[in-house]
Amino acid sequence: MNIHEEPFGEFEGSPVELYTLDNGHGVVVKITTYGGTVTSITTPDKHGNGADIVCGFETLASYFTDQYKGNSPYFGCLVGRYAARIKDGKFTVDGNQHQVATNDGPNHLHGGIIGYDKRIWSVESTAEEDDHVALTLTLDSPDGEESFPGHVEVTVEYKLTADNQLRINYKATTDKTTPLSLTNHTYFNLNGFTDTVLDHVLQLSADRFLVCDETNVPVGEEMKVAGSVYDFNSPKRIGDAFGKLEMGFEHYYAFTKSPDALETVARVSEPKTGRTLEVLTSEPGTLLYTGRYTSDDLKRESGAQFGQFRGFCLETSKYPNGPNIDNAPRSVLSPGTQYDETTVYKFGVEAPIT
Repeated sequence: MNIHEEPFGEFEGSPVELYTLDNGHGVVVKITTYGGTVTSITTPDKHGNGADIVCGFETLASYFTDQYKGNSPYFGCLVGRYAARIKDGKFTVDGNQHQVATNDGPNHLHGGIIGYDKRIWSVESTAEEDDHVALTLTLDSPDGEESFPGHVEVTVEYKLTADNQLRINYKATTDKTTPLSLTNHTYFNLNGFTDTVLDHVLQLSADRFLVCDETNVPVGEEMKVAGSVYDFNSPKRIGDAFGKLEMGFEHYYAFTKSPDALETVARVSEPKTGRTLEVLTSEPGTLLYTGRYTSDDLKRESGAQFGQFRGFCLETSKYPNGPNIDNAPRSVLSPGTQYDETTVYKFGVEAPIT
């Protein structure tokens, strides 16, 4: 188990670092302080051959190309102050209406023009233990940043364990009531980008999803998934749904578990490599996104081809537009309370390594 730091470039005159977490069992995770971004995750297949299974780049400069900025796919970053969309960029807390940036058509998306993904995070600590290595990042988000109320202090711990789990714990406090929904926006492809993700098999423990309006934001309506193309309660090939959903998934699923219990909510497997991914979370739901908007012009410097349907996200978070939806679980943080959520990505294989 070890963690290694190296320079990753410079942003607006400040140094950016890259941390490599290696658990000694074939899983290697790279994280940069720019956006708290996961740039790389290498895992072994059923034959013990390692490959990078996430969208990301080897240099900081690649996150600032015209192609990447124009497409804005948010590869691997920490998203905040509020993940996903807020209808018309408006919400009311403590009796006061607030207007935030409308950076996705008429709606607010992923924290605005300069969200947490475009900030340099501070390193609070690193740790090397017998059973894990960890990187703890912090961010100071001042009152009024991107027009959100409240001074928010955020701490995110990335912990890679000896049993191939990447555990992400999010903590935050505020001095004013504010919407808060943090997530990691990593795109996975368990075949290592030799093909699309359509042959991946997904099981997702969710009985309903939030229905979006004509501007692609949920406003409160829900739809049961039982017996429909949206139903992944039993394992199903992702591509089987594409006959009816030509552009795939960008749907927020509400889990059947208790809204705040840390439980297994999803399992993904890839038949050719045998790689598996299990997801546990304390969050009430997840956005399942299969990369409909990802540009085919994007690729890793080593040649791995990204693009449409070549990566999927399971963005565990609060409800999109949660501040404007009645009874949306924990979408607003109040002074005197602590935001404390955990999501776990557990990597494995379906057959023993030989």
